[in-house]
Amino acid sequence: MSLAGVSCLVTGAGGFLGRRIVRLLLEEEEPLAEIRLLDKAFSTEALRSFGNFQGKTEVKILEGDIRDVTFLHAACQGVSLVIHTASIIDTLGLIEKQLLWEVNVIGTQLLLEACTRCNVQHFIYTSTIEVAGPNCRGDPVFNGDEDTVYESISKSPYAQSKRLAEDSVLKADGQLLKDGGVLLTCALRSMYIFGEGCPFLQGHLDKSLLNKNIYLRFSRKEALVNPVYVGNIAWAHVQAAKALQVPQKAKHIRGQFYYISDDTPHVSYADLNYELTKDLGFGIEPRLPMPLTVLYYFSLLLEIVSFLLRPFVRYIPSTNRHLVTLLNTPFTFSYSKAQKDFGYVPRYTWEEAKQCTSQWIASIVPQRREYLKNKAA
Repeated sequence: MSLAGVSCLVTGAGGFLGRRIVRLLLEEEEPLAEIRLLDKAFSTEALRSFGNFQGKTEVKILEGDIRDVTFLHAACQGVSLVIHTASIIDTLGLIEKQLLWEVNVIGTQLLLEACTRCNVQHFIYTSTIEVAGPNCRGDPVFNGDEDTVYESISKSPYAQSKRLAEDSVLKADGQLLKDGGVLLTCALRSMYIFGEGCPFLQGHLDKSLLNKNIYLRFSRKEALVNPVYVGNIAWAHVQAAKALQVPQKAKHIRGQFYYISDDTPHVSYADLNYELTKDLGFGIEPRLPMPLTVLYYFSLLLEIVSFLLRPFVRYIPSTNRHLVTLLNTPFTFSYSKAQKDFGYVPRYTWEEAKQCTSQWIASIVPQRREYLKNKAA
C-alpha cells in the first residue's frame, strides 16, 4: 500500500497529533505529491520541524479558519485525501459552547461540503473515545470493540460535539462528487493520546512540580484505561489513508469507525503520569483527595455555584461530574478491527513510547520550574 503521488490536506497540522501525522507522511519512502498543512496559526517551532524534512514532497502552509468557506474551498482544490484532526478539546468547559460547536461540528460539515465540491475522494476523521463514553452512570467497558453495545448518554459539550461531527463524516460516505466520483470516509476513535509535546502531560507535570514532585491522584488505581502513544495513533491515520487507495480494502473501511489503541499497559490516567516519570524521581499520591462519591457530589456543588454565579461572573470549576466519571471509570478498547480491516499494527512499542515521552518530560522540567517560579514571583 502506498500514498505515492497523492495530494493530501491535513487540518490541525500545527497541533500535537497533526504535527506527528505530517512527520510520518514526510517520512514515507514513496513520496506524496503534496501535503497542505492547515491550521489557524503555526508556532515557529512547528514550522521549523516541518522544514527539517527536505524530501520530494511539496509542503504548503495554509493559515486560516475552519469556519471560512472560501478558505476551505481553496484549501481542498486539487486534493484527493483529507485527514481532519482540527478540533477544540475541552473537558472542563473553558470554551464557550457556541465556539465549540462552530469549530468541531459546523467546521467539519463545511469541510465535507468543500470536499464534495472539490472532488476529494478520501476523508479520514480523528474522533475520540469520548464519543463512546463513559456515560454519566460510569458503566465500565473491558476490552470493548466496535460491536460493543453501550448506552452512551454523555452530557459533556465536547463529547457531544465530537459525536455529531463523527456522525456527519460517516453519513457523508458515498456522497457523489462533482466529477461523478464518490467520497469515501472513515473515523478513527482515539484513546487518550500521550507522547512528546502532549499539553495534558505538561499540565499535570506543572501541578506535580508545585506539589514537590508528587503527582496529584485524580483517578482510582483500578480505573483502567488504555492510552495510545501519539506516534501510533498518527501511524493509524497513515495506514488508513493507504488502505483507502486500494479498492478491495476501501470497501471494508468506508463509512466505518475504528477504535485505535496500542500495547500501552492498561493503567489509570493518574498512574500513567507516574509510570512516565517515576525514573525521574517523581511520586504520586496514594489515594484520591476524598472518597469518590464525595468527590462526585463536591463537583456537583461546584457546578451549582458556577450556575448561580453565571449572571454576574463566569466561574469555571476546577472539576466537574463528567470529568470525575471520565477519570474514574474502567474503559478499555481493542484495536483488532483496525488491524483486520486496514492492517494497523502499532509502529512503536510501549518501551519506545515510554522512553521517548520520559526523555521529553525530563528535557522540559528545568524550563517548567523556571516558568512556575517566575509566575509565582
